[in-house]
Amino acid sequence: MNKNIFLTLVVLLFVIGCKTNPFTGKSTLNFYPNTSIFPTAFAQYDEFLKENKVVESSSEAKMISSVGQRIATAAERWLNSNGYPGYLKDYQWEYNLVQDETVNAWCMPGGKIVFYTGILPICQDETGIAVVMGHEVAHALADHGAQRMSAGMVQQGVAVAGNIAINDPEKRNIFNQAYGIGSAVGVMLPFSRSHETEADRIGLQIMAIAGYNPDEAAELWKRMKANSGNQAPPEFLSTHPSNDTRIANLTSWAPLAKEEARKYGVTSFQ
Repeated sequence: MNKNIFLTLVVLLFVIGCKTNPFTGKSTLNFYPNTSIFPTAFAQYDEFLKENKVVESSSEAKMISSVGQRIATAAERWLNSNGYPGYLKDYQWEYNLVQDETVNAWCMPGGKIVFYTGILPICQDETGIAVVMGHEVAHALADHGAQRMSAGMVQQGVAVAGNIAINDPEKRNIFNQAYGIGSAVGVMLPFSRSHETEADRIGLQIMAIAGYNPDEAAELWKRMKANSGNQAPPEFLSTHPSNDTRIANLTSWAPLAKEEARKYGVTSFQ
């Protein structure tokens, strides 16, 4: 393929692959429509559940489901009142607790969420679960999965363009090594950290609208920090902001989340 044609196609993808994040108003890179990515994500989620031990009848499993529904409802209230009716029409919310000592929870595109039992001691109670749930729901609302896939496509596309443009084998090898490290540390990792920060802020807002105390988010991350034993890579080499960064952000954003919740008649928090 002619290198000029290839570069033109890359630029064209940037232009047509943008979608507005309703919570931030920012234009985001997203080549994947919901109708394309959601069915695949749903199938992968179902396969994961078949291959892992799902906790179905415990009080914790029921709480995770009820908290998830409550926060998804709060998100829909916000979207409807801010000019985005029907935004969630393709979503199929599902919340499952899986027996696994890993301290983690995650969300697939379209609203398929998993909590591992290992994170429950850190959550401690329903409000702690709401902190994590708000964060995971926010990832789904902001299409972060599709954005990561889109960024990966661009990263690969630029690498291919570079290899097409550079004819000298030695220079091409230097480019590949430098680009691999530079695009990861300078682009992809900051991109991932920005998603985590965005999910923290959106999640804080919708958990408050759902009636949960946003002050507890910083407390949960203090427990996360203690649980990690302060063992973490430098922030610039991580996919996530540092615990200290998250604690500071969540502390400063909590009053704003309460203010937003008051617009929906929520004046007390559990």
